[in-house]
Amino acid sequence: MMNKRNPYIIDTTLRDGEQAPGVVFSLKEKIEIAGWLDRLGIPELEIGTPAISRSEQNDIRCLLNQGFAFKSTCWARATRHDLNAVLNTGADRVNLSFPVSDIQLMALGKSTDWVFSELPEIMKMATDHFSFVAVGAQDASRADRNLLKEYIAAAHYYGAQRIRIADTVGILNPQSTKELFEDLSFAFPQIDFEFHGHNDFGMATANHAVALTSGASSASLTVNGLGERAGNGALEEVIYALKYSYGIDLGYNGNLLNRLSALVETISKRQLPLSKPVTGAMAFSHESGIHCRSLKENPLSYQPINPEEIGRDMLFVIGKHSGTGALSDFLEKRNIFLSKTDLTDLVSRIKAKSSKLKRDLNFSEIKTLIPEHQVRLSI
Repeated sequence: MMNKRNPYIIDTTLRDGEQAPGVVFSLKEKIEIAGWLDRLGIPELEIGTPAISRSEQNDIRCLLNQGFAFKSTCWARATRHDLNAVLNTGADRVNLSFPVSDIQLMALGKSTDWVFSELPEIMKMATDHFSFVAVGAQDASRADRNLLKEYIAAAHYYGAQRIRIADTVGILNPQSTKELFEDLSFAFPQIDFEFHGHNDFGMATANHAVALTSGASSASLTVNGLGERAGNGALEEVIYALKYSYGIDLGYNGNLLNRLSALVETISKRQLPLSKPVTGAMAFSHESGIHCRSLKENPLSYQPINPEEIGRDMLFVIGKHSGTGALSDFLEKRNIFLSKTDLTDLVSRIKAKSSKLKRDLNFSEIKTLIPEHQVRLSI
């Protein structure tokens, strides 16, 4: 089931992203991240949890006054205290959340009866004071399906304008995600469903892409997948998975996405894995001689996208698996030209040293393997 309209992207880096252990954004950093997301054209941001503190409320109030084009939503537990905290910021959009799984309810000493008895009054307070009310089903992926449907129907009846289905501990897989959203969208065709998934088993990107093509109309993501435990769905990965795996181009500027990823990496002090998809430092690096030869002819031969699309360069790494083609290109860029025979000999020496060191070689190390009489510099 494909959506009739393009997926709607919500960024929650400033809320769920900052919930990553040890991550704290200053107000200046929040404004900087929000500014980049605004420039990118993300239509909605979840900008914080006002109930955290008065300081958080002040930060949110300041963000609301920056004149950004995106819609700003605050997150709240389904309590009067949390809704009052949101009201104190001046925000007019709220995403309130009830736990819906037995394990979450028992942990709080609550029951499903409590959920359904609290829902009408909480929703009245929310709809009376906010122009937009989204309702979250926390831990929906572990909830009884019939109970979940009852909850969705009740929340919609009392005025919810969007329902967030949360895979709170990341247990869904692409197949179960597809089945869930096909079921829910068939049962409630009039409801806008949002998917909010975590990455505990490394499936968040796939699950979001599947949800958005199986009935969900929106997804809440974070830059770099920043978030609790193993993180959330990564904004940049989902955008590119949709574009190149599903043919859904949302039109976001890849160069801006790459720069935003680097900014959040620095501000959060959470270093990205070198091989992280899309924005990892070595996501477009190659060593295999067979691959490098083809890549010189066509960058798409062994890459899903041209790295120039996100402001990156293709990188040839020189090491055990390198061939003469990549090595020649590597040296010529540094104004060193060798004969074919000398290149072949040098490749053998590089392979031996790389195997001994168990890594690739840098330019200085490669230079020491070239006899001086073989080097011909360009003039």
